[in-house]
Amino acid sequence: MMGFKQQAILIILVVLFVSTNADIFQNESYVSINGDSTRGCNLFKGKWVYNPYSSKAHYDSSSCPFIDSFECLKFGRQDYEYLKFSWEPASCYLPRFDGVDLLRRWRGKNIMLVGDSLSLDQWTSLVCMLHAEVPNTKTTYVRQYPISYVKFEDYGVTIYLYTSHYLVDIVQESMGRVLKLDFISQQGDVWKGMDMLIFNTWHWYTFTPPVQEWDFVQHGSTITRDMNRLAAFRRGLTTWARWVDQNVDPSKTKVFFLGISPDHYVGREWGSGWNCAGEQQPIGGSIYPTGRPRVAKIVDKVLRTLRKPVYMLDVTTLSQLRKDAHPSIYSQSHNGVDCTHWCVPGLPDTWNHLLYATLVRSFAN
Repeated sequence: MMGFKQQAILIILVVLFVSTNADIFQNESYVSINGDSTRGCNLFKGKWVYNPYSSKAHYDSSSCPFIDSFECLKFGRQDYEYLKFSWEPASCYLPRFDGVDLLRRWRGKNIMLVGDSLSLDQWTSLVCMLHAEVPNTKTTYVRQYPISYVKFEDYGVTIYLYTSHYLVDIVQESMGRVLKLDFISQQGDVWKGMDMLIFNTWHWYTFTPPVQEWDFVQHGSTITRDMNRLAAFRRGLTTWARWVDQNVDPSKTKVFFLGISPDHYVGREWGSGWNCAGEQQPIGGSIYPTGRPRVAKIVDKVLRTLRKPVYMLDVTTLSQLRKDAHPSIYSQSHNGVDCTHWCVPGLPDTWNHLLYATLVRSFAN
């Protein structure tokens, strides 16, 4: 089986960017945390604020035992500017991240992040943030494919990572590997019973041979060698939404979806002649020059169809602004420029900070 490091290397080989302005959708069945109108707070709309005297991250990467990818400082990045920016919501206060409080809220619970290497990015950040606040707590660490986990023994909290590039099935058949956009089978059984699920997908839907993991794609009774990738993503995500409606008990399991994590390979979007390499400043203001990516609109529309509550961590725009926060050339085992993933410590810490703020604002425990 392909290891996590090989997956991280493959991801930077293919670039696809589509963008347009996206609509905002809300109804009673789609609970959007970024539109919490009852309290007048949008955690995901704001700006990045620079503090020239701060380079203190949530954790020291050299002392976190769970990092094996995206550790930019270890691989030669010498500027600390990307660690001196903090996210400031425009309409409300962002509480300080409190890892001890989060572990207490999660006491005895199983948390699972499901998705591609962007989920690995977020998972690595989360377990390092928690470990930094309880460094003497006994932990159990298992790193495997497709399931890894860190268990904080004193709290009975297990943070799982389940690698699923498409969220739907790939099946080996006589004709070859078939991406089945209408099916979630055995992997869905693993997701059941979790107290919290945080899903993410998209980037692997853009990949073409030799990187893509399938030879044929099936939707309904139709099997073809290829199809429009946005249409494929919409179909696969719709299947995932159906799985949530059929299998999740909201009284037992909270479901989150991480908004589309952008890449920064096309420098002309922000007036550069190249890509993310060498960037040391975010884009100013609150809006990315080309607007939200088109794929984010698909996520909005699919989440709108759900009958069960799914909480949107809408990190898309705030991540678009962070062209400076990628590994770029400071990555392990390859000579390319990685403008897809994010340095840790770095931007994924903000994603998890916003997850914590969401839990504090929206749930009693």
